[in-house]
Amino acid sequence: MAGIHALDRLIGSDYPDLATDAEVRAFEQVPYADRVAAESTYDAIRLGAARNPDGPAIQFLQNADPADTPVVVTYRDFIARVTQAANMFHALGVEKGDVVSFMLPLLPDAFVTLFGAEAAGIANPVNPLLEPHQIAEILEAANTKVLVALGPMPGTDIWQKVEQIRPQLNLKAIVQVFGGGDPGKGVFAFSDLIKQQPSDRLVSGRKILGSDIAAYFHTGGTTGTPKLVRHTHVNQVYQAWALNLLLKSKPGANMLFGMPLFHVGGSLTQVLTTLSAGGSLVVLSPSGWRNPNAVKNIWQLVERFKPEALSSVPTVLAATLAVPPGNTDISSLKYAAGGGSAIPVAVGSAIQDKLKLPVVEVYGMTETSSVHTLAYRSRPIRLGSVGLPMPYARVRIVQLDAEGKLIRDCAPDEIGVVIMAGPGVFGGYLNNEHNKGAFVDEVWVNSGDLGRLDADGYLWITGRAKDLVIRGGHNIDPAPIEEIMFRHPAVGFAAVVGQPDAYAGELPVGYVQLKPGATVEPGELETWVRERTPERAAVPVQVIAIDPMPVTGVGKVFKPQLRWDAAQRVFTKVLTPLTERGIDCKVRVGAHGSHGSIATVTLAGLPADQREAVASEVHALLAPFVMRHEVVQM
Repeated sequence: MAGIHALDRLIGSDYPDLATDAEVRAFEQVPYADRVAAESTYDAIRLGAARNPDGPAIQFLQNADPADTPVVVTYRDFIARVTQAANMFHALGVEKGDVVSFMLPLLPDAFVTLFGAEAAGIANPVNPLLEPHQIAEILEAANTKVLVALGPMPGTDIWQKVEQIRPQLNLKAIVQVFGGGDPGKGVFAFSDLIKQQPSDRLVSGRKILGSDIAAYFHTGGTTGTPKLVRHTHVNQVYQAWALNLLLKSKPGANMLFGMPLFHVGGSLTQVLTTLSAGGSLVVLSPSGWRNPNAVKNIWQLVERFKPEALSSVPTVLAATLAVPPGNTDISSLKYAAGGGSAIPVAVGSAIQDKLKLPVVEVYGMTETSSVHTLAYRSRPIRLGSVGLPMPYARVRIVQLDAEGKLIRDCAPDEIGVVIMAGPGVFGGYLNNEHNKGAFVDEVWVNSGDLGRLDADGYLWITGRAKDLVIRGGHNIDPAPIEEIMFRHPAVGFAAVVGQPDAYAGELPVGYVQLKPGATVEPGELETWVRERTPERAAVPVQVIAIDPMPVTGVGKVFKPQLRWDAAQRVFTKVLTPLTERGIDCKVRVGAHGSHGSIATVTLAGLPADQREAVASEVHALLAPFVMRHEVVQM
């Protein structure tokens, strides 16, 4: 295929530099729909495969060991197998609007399932680390017709979870990867079914339209109940097109890959982008970056596979800094890239200082099909900023009223709510109830993040609107305090949340995970933050060391868990008058469907004639707090 960019029908022998806003605006004079050569993700990977049919689409390592010989899947075999998978799902009754959900580790068949499902119907990648009831909720909400899951294997409980939730699901079929199946019970072996299908055409005869729904992705899990985000094929193809344009992707280039497929950063930003460019995914292991060998062997892996980018979530980037490169040749690396949550400035600085690499920070969300802004390689990088909108993408900073309605746009450097529009922005959640407040003026998705645009249009994320600590009506942004905590030499991870307070509503409290082998003196971290925080009200009332820091399946700090822990500590202390009288009184704080969070106080062993009085005491002690509570008698 002529030209460098497989997905762009208009770019010739070279990329535009897009080094100025004027160049980007001139580039955008051609409508996006006239530029893109692929209508669907199936078209996109076929275009990528055409670049080098016998080159490796996937190089699979079993245990992130650079000395191992990888299992290689060529592009010719990969696109054939994706076609077979689409035909397999069609034979199981999957039509354009039907859903194929899957729970798989990073095996080659997982990538085949993702794109085969999108070619047949709608793919729904599900985090297998979730609890069974959460998985069941997602599968039911998606109206799943076919479920693809890993069969019984040592070291994984995916199949046990499937068996536990199966009775409550209305499935047409279950397909087992690495399993023999049981057709009499509606369970089929992936390897048996797929080989029965032709690999040269879609049996359905389907012409996939860009407006067709390609996938449902559940939100990352940092904000409570998962929502199902609907992506069209246009949404997903745009992600690959724009990133290949800006990162100047090359056919045959290797990408060290270890992100989960249930996260858009893995399936779209890295997988679809790489495959549509004719690059090669070096899959680090079935568990990806979660395999300890992936970080331990990082520099030997770089030396062997020579990727241009060191790309993952910030927690992985931070972990690699603790591994000395030694004498390994890492000269292939041209930049480091991270997203999913903010890269701490201390980590970005260390990557620049120790590895001599520019740091390309990206920003987006599941609702924007992943990356929406990034640091352009052709422009100066401003550490701490998430860069500029991709071509055809737009960002505004606005003030909203209490109902989420637009009041006005913010001035340069004025903090407000980040809203976004463009070809990657989704059209809405599957459940229409979730769309309330999701959009501003219909097409601008409300990120829920706080940020500012500087005079040159660079976006700076200043915090999560929902993560604000509100102390007596005073808004405290956790991000600057977290940066200060993170700069302490003993701190590996840091987070600040609000703990309930009867007087102020909330007080800031810090959580840290110390680096391996590190220790701190009592009060040391509180003093460290106090001496470096100009705003007295923002100083955490306490810094609590925990190990491990709770994170989601994609490596973000799971702040709800920390807020629950902080509340549990406060309420346990408030109820001390009861425990000092010998009353068995325990508090547990967790998620609640309609209240967000709830404190459950369990009273055990009380005589019947004392139960009502003690419950009344609990209600009186917890009444000053905003969080709802309930009393359970045992």
